[in-house]
Amino acid sequence: MARETVKRDQIQPSASYKMELLKRLQKRKYAEAYLAAAMEDEENPDVFLLAVRDVAEAHGMGMTKLAGKTGLNRVNLYRTLSSRGNPKMDNLNAILSTLGFRLTVKLKKAS
Repeated sequence: MARETVKRDQIQPSASYKMELLKRLQKRKYAEAYLAAAMEDEENPDVFLLAVRDVAEAHGMGMTKLAGKTGLNRVNLYRTLSSRGNPKMDNLNAILSTLGFRLTVKLKKAS
């Protein structure tokens, strides 16, 4: 069997993980599931804050635009959504509301 050679310029680069994730997060149901899954990580709560940043980015909201829509200070918003962030509940509610989401409480599954 003859082996087919492929020229380097014929190879299409694969989409990066981040770009593909942002594309998927544009779908509201996918973003909702993504945020919910991130919220369930009890050992690493900053995962949820990173997920919120990803959803905001996917919906075309950089930190400056998100700050303007929420009425929050841009620098504080960066800090709030960083891995060391410790957001106040009203700030988190403002961010999620701007993105079209809200926090909910569910019973924890018995183990």
